[in-house]
Amino acid sequence: MQKSKNTFKSFFSSKVISLILLLVIIIICWMIERVRVRKPVRIVGYYAAWNQTPKDINADQLTHINYAFANIGSDLKIELGFPDVDEKNIYQLNELKKVTPKLKTLISVGGWIWSGKFSDAALTEESRTAFADSVIDFIVKYQFDGVDIDWEYPVGGGLPANTARPEDKQNFTLLMQKLREKLDERGKIDGKHYLLTFAGATLTRYLNSIELDKLVRYVDYVNVMTYDIHGARDQFTDFNAPLFINSDISPQYKWSVDSGITNWIETGFPKEKIVMGIPFYGYKYEDVPDINHGLYQTFSQGNSIGYDEIVRYYLGNPDFIRFFHEESKVPWLFNGSTFISYDDEESIGWKAKYIKDKGLGGAMIWELGQDYEGVLLNSLYNDLYGCK
Repeated sequence: MQKSKNTFKSFFSSKVISLILLLVIIIICWMIERVRVRKPVRIVGYYAAWNQTPKDINADQLTHINYAFANIGSDLKIELGFPDVDEKNIYQLNELKKVTPKLKTLISVGGWIWSGKFSDAALTEESRTAFADSVIDFIVKYQFDGVDIDWEYPVGGGLPANTARPEDKQNFTLLMQKLREKLDERGKIDGKHYLLTFAGATLTRYLNSIELDKLVRYVDYVNVMTYDIHGARDQFTDFNAPLFINSDISPQYKWSVDSGITNWIETGFPKEKIVMGIPFYGYKYEDVPDINHGLYQTFSQGNSIGYDEIVRYYLGNPDFIRFFHEESKVPWLFNGSTFISYDDEESIGWKAKYIKDKGLGGAMIWELGQDYEGVLLNSLYNDLYGCK
């Protein structure tokens, strides 16, 4: 009887030890996965001044908000872009930070419309210093945690009226160097690290117009604009932000999110500093022939359309059929004459997986006001931080 008792105790003890070891292994694996996925990942959301009020943003699902945009004045110093709404919006952003301590806010300068004076601001030591000093004054006054430079684009490629010079390539580096110096000087006073980032394009001609090997030492990360790959400027319908190039026969150029990110990685730029852009908008094309479900067809006019509008007027419309491209990993809608390219929860899931698989620094959103209900943001957050 005693022997049987001891055998039972021994058996029971070994089972308990085995279970404990199994639990320890599971916890260790979970912690490793948590570190692997969570630690490097940022979710950066651009917030456009003309859209929703900041109090409506689900800040718990963001690490950074870039307020778009500050302008560059005639004195080559930054100034409020929309004075009638900016101060109220910035106040609400600061209120958000009080209840979301991990959230960082940056002022984004320039953008597509207001990049015309960057070349002049970056031209001389005097102009660079004046610009950088104005940035410091601005972020201190409005309690931002850093600055995002959205120069579209050094050397050329932006609006025709923009001033552009060949020496923009070197001057952009010098401007970012000056900003880093001034931010660090102020950071010593305030006891904090001020962030410096910029928005970058993906094509080779852009990468040849900047000095990434030098810029890398000054920036915390770069928001890579992996969208507007196709749009209303084209002759044929296509995808706004296809994740991969597909094997289809297309009448126009082929490019993808992966093409752009690969371009950046091949320059030697650190993957952990690459934040991949995800559009919360699409493109709608009219008068499209009812061929190939509207894909790669001519159109009469096209325009940008936010995800909210797509949900409100088209996703629930029985006349529209949703298709999904298995190679490019993006959806589209078609009703026989109107073609809509966009991103949804499924395509964002694929893009989040790509970010994790590549070891990138996170996701950037353009822009938060186009997903008022937070459907896409919630999906992105869960895909990046969840148990998938």
